[in-house]
Amino acid sequence: MTTPSASSPGLPPHRKVRVDLGPRSYDVLIGRDLLDHVDVLIEKKVKGPVAIITDNTVSGLYAQRVETQLKTAGLDPFRLPVPAGEDSKSMTQAADLHSKLAKMKMPRSGTVIGLGGGVVGDLAGFVAASYLRGVAFIQIPTTLLAMVDSSVGGKTGVNLPEGKNLVGAFHQPKLVVADLDTLTTLPAKEFAAGMAEVIKYGAIKDRALFDRVAKGVKPDDKDLDVIVETCVSIKARIVENDEFETKGERALLNFGHTIGHAIENATEYKTHLHGEAIALGMRAAAWLSVRQAGLPEADARRIEAALTVNHLPVTLKSEVDRAAILSALGNDKKVAADGRNRWVLLKKLGEATSGHELPDDLIMKAIEVLG
Repeated sequence: MTTPSASSPGLPPHRKVRVDLGPRSYDVLIGRDLLDHVDVLIEKKVKGPVAIITDNTVSGLYAQRVETQLKTAGLDPFRLPVPAGEDSKSMTQAADLHSKLAKMKMPRSGTVIGLGGGVVGDLAGFVAASYLRGVAFIQIPTTLLAMVDSSVGGKTGVNLPEGKNLVGAFHQPKLVVADLDTLTTLPAKEFAAGMAEVIKYGAIKDRALFDRVAKGVKPDDKDLDVIVETCVSIKARIVENDEFETKGERALLNFGHTIGHAIENATEYKTHLHGEAIALGMRAAAWLSVRQAGLPEADARRIEAALTVNHLPVTLKSEVDRAAILSALGNDKKVAADGRNRWVLLKKLGEATSGHELPDDLIMKAIEVLG
């Protein structure tokens, strides 16, 4: 729905998606010019001291604005910047942040704000979940990928050398504020990486969304708020039905992620952005879907075309070890008790199913299809 609400005059127009999880429910607010209204948006949601965890890049762009708004709300924030990049999503970095919170005597009534992309959000959320066995958490995502995916649903975590997101916790935020204006400072490559997740939502749940984004999306598109709202709504409904990923529905969100995560692991997170790896994973998963789930070949080609028009890779670089990707599949956190992966495949655009077991030789062929 589009507001401002009657109880908050002066707010810019925005869209609101409710994630209904009983006592853990929260709103995702989507619009432009929201950072300069954080004081009103967080009203009654923040108590005690506030720690802003951000990265060195975002810190210089937006942290001062958020701090000003928090001070206007009568709060006394302190900033905890971390190096930008996937390497910060580690146990070492989390422990350092825990120590800083302790030295600052952050109480149980305090709040952690994650200001940045997916790495910052996952790291800050994990720190909030684990410090004093859990303090309040607010997400202010500044990348498209974080807005449509990682900031919603309560998954937090850090990586281990053995694999991505192997240590973490479910810890729902109190609020998510997605200011689309922050995307104007996002490098084109990062915006494209976020489009991988947008395409995913269309592929698994919403054919109309897929048809729209298959034409290409830009940060200044007038309907970007509608696109982000649609993605968040899809994820919200899935999370409401399967918050802790025990019923199988939330697994649908992993379309393209099985091979995508393996590519990241095999390349030590240095070759591709997360969204780029997921794009490659989706192309491979579409190829598998044709052979194992009845996806029409024409739909698989449309997925590849949608990735291309949104400036995402569809072929692996020659130096990437294909065998290492297959080996890394065994370290995925979603691997079943029998040591095998369960795959999400498409029956058609807009309809996905999970739990597929696939032979290693077919998986290797899907990897080889990536070039």
